[in-house]
Amino acid sequence: MDHSGHGMTMDLPPFTLGRGLEWSADPFFLVACLAGLALYGWGVVRLLRRGDKWPVGRTVAYVIGVLSIVLMMCTRLNDYGMVMFSVHMVQHMVISMVSPILILLGAPITLALRALPTAGRSRKGPRELLLMFLHSRYMRIITHPAFTIPLFIASLYGLYFTPLFDTLMGSKAGHIGMMVHFLAVGLVFFWPIMGVDPGPHRPGYLMRMLELFAGMPFHAFFGIALMMASEPMVETFKNPPASLGIEALSDQNAAGGIAWAFSEIPSVLVLVALLFQWYASDQRQARREDRAADRDGDKELEAYNAYLSSLHARGN
Repeated sequence: MDHSGHGMTMDLPPFTLGRGLEWSADPFFLVACLAGLALYGWGVVRLLRRGDKWPVGRTVAYVIGVLSIVLMMCTRLNDYGMVMFSVHMVQHMVISMVSPILILLGAPITLALRALPTAGRSRKGPRELLLMFLHSRYMRIITHPAFTIPLFIASLYGLYFTPLFDTLMGSKAGHIGMMVHFLAVGLVFFWPIMGVDPGPHRPGYLMRMLELFAGMPFHAFFGIALMMASEPMVETFKNPPASLGIEALSDQNAAGGIAWAFSEIPSVLVLVALLFQWYASDQRQARREDRAADRDGDKELEAYNAYLSSLHARGN
């Protein structure tokens, strides 16, 4: 069965919510998602058994983030995404913008650092290797805005407006690789901006907001370009199956609208998360300063009393 859209004979029923969510698992994503959930669950259980707490909200965010990938890639939505530009764009936007945000809010790296045991002196276990990777030169490069912003933009224009997209969509391995790329791009783009986990590049909150909005206009322009086009621009979706009852151009226009909308909605969500983190950080800093002031105040009082005592001694 040819899913690429070239001379396609694929016979799909009209897209409806009831039939569109039938199980059609991609084994790669299904296994990866199940493994991710199992490892996260192991970390949470390990913390709870030794009496440590782990925020429920982080667990919920991570689980929903992983399940959003399952929904996009392990149901019949994935089948429709092979022949409908609009459904494919939903997959792309969710996997590159919604799933990464939720996964990062789940703080999986922080959980791993707390749950993994230390290897001891002069030894390197999983925890030590993870720390080395986090603080490596490689991570400093791929999380720097000079890398993440151009990559975020190129993943749209350099993919959809070149023959590369049609080549990738022509094989299952290419399609899986493309979706993994979307997820990776989303993770490295949003991690320095609003991720809870530690990382080598962590600018101030105002700079993070600037990084967020630096890439979004290009995202919106991409959607507008698809909406304003007078003919289908992507070869893969030029001949949708007749059973779907859709026109390629109208489906492309819908895909452009989806891309444009996803340049706004996730940005607002990330901005809200950033403002909340900024407020929480200021509150923690204020508490630290109050504690320091209390300690310093006692020292100042002791020093002043000693000074008065010395004056009294000299007067006598």
